[in-house]
Amino acid sequence: MNLSAVLLAGGESRRMGEDKAALLFHGTPLWQIQLNCLRKLQPAELLLSARIDPHWRPRDIRFVADAAPSRGPLSGLAAALEQTRTSHLLALAIDMPFMTHTYLRALWGCGALPMIGDRAEPLAAIYPAQAGVDLARVLQGNDFSMQKLTSRLVAAVKLRVVAVPVTEQNLFRNLNRAADLE
Repeated sequence: MNLSAVLLAGGESRRMGEDKAALLFHGTPLWQIQLNCLRKLQPAELLLSARIDPHWRPRDIRFVADAAPSRGPLSGLAAALEQTRTSHLLALAIDMPFMTHTYLRALWGCGALPMIGDRAEPLAAIYPAQAGVDLARVLQGNDFSMQKLTSRLVAAVKLRVVAVPVTEQNLFRNLNRAADLE
């Protein structure tokens, strides 16, 4: 599968109170943890989506500005899908430091949307470039739910669901509050 990867780093971090990307997790900034994870996959291209080009972005990572106005991760994913040069795009959120390249590589082989129970995990998933049209359409509306969007993509057979085993559900934990860093 011809695959690109995007690190979604455009969130406002309202609950955290500061930019998540620069937060240290076990002594390493979240942005570095996540980019290292994605680099191990050796994607055809590596993108960083954010509202503004962050000072910490390595030069070899292509910056993609979130689609305006900001609608959370949907804006970043839409912008990255619009600019990707490959048939598929692996998306990974900045605040999921428990995710491993091993798990993502297994997803790579499936081209899929992880599900925990009946809840999609759209911020560590693989999207076909053709889904960009669907995301652009959602951005023109007034319902920006990633859960509803991914349900529609599954129904349209653009995403394939992969159940996440109980033993791997911890990989999808995200950091929203300072207490989550402990």
